[in-house]
Amino acid sequence: MKKIYLFIAAGFLAIAAIAQPPNVPAESGAKFGADFISKDPLSMEQLFSTLQNAPEGKKMEVSVKGIVTEVCTREGCWLKIKSPNGNTLVKMKDHAFLVPLAIQGKEIIIHGTAEQKTTSVKMLQHYAEDAGKSTEEIQKITEPKTEINIDADGIVVI
Repeated sequence: MKKIYLFIAAGFLAIAAIAQPPNVPAESGAKFGADFISKDPLSMEQLFSTLQNAPEGKKMEVSVKGIVTEVCTREGCWLKIKSPNGNTLVKMKDHAFLVPLAIQGKEIIIHGTAEQKTTSVKMLQHYAEDAGKSTEEIQKITEPKTEINIDADGIVVI
């Protein structure tokens, strides 16, 4: 029986060690995910003006420039960038890559697919938990939110 408990504890430790943001620098030129070429990325204002009046679910391939305001502290599987309406969520497409916590505050170019969609209360609470928000802050989230999200397939630090 002790062996089973020891095996289970070792498994949890292994999972905890794996599920963390990469511990790499986020210096200018650092790339995460797929390589891409972006000569003239859109500003967040340009992206918003293009997608804000588009029907929900309309997807658009984009390269967009922004400043990272928040990073998932659990895995580095999402980040938020400063935008006209607060912050825009950027998820790493299919969890194919992760970003380090050191990317917070950096200016980046993101290549991926942008769309306006409604995020459920449950998902908003999940993101808040990943961001290390308090239980009190998480419980204050009671309404879904329509916002522009980006599924990134590549990111480069400027």
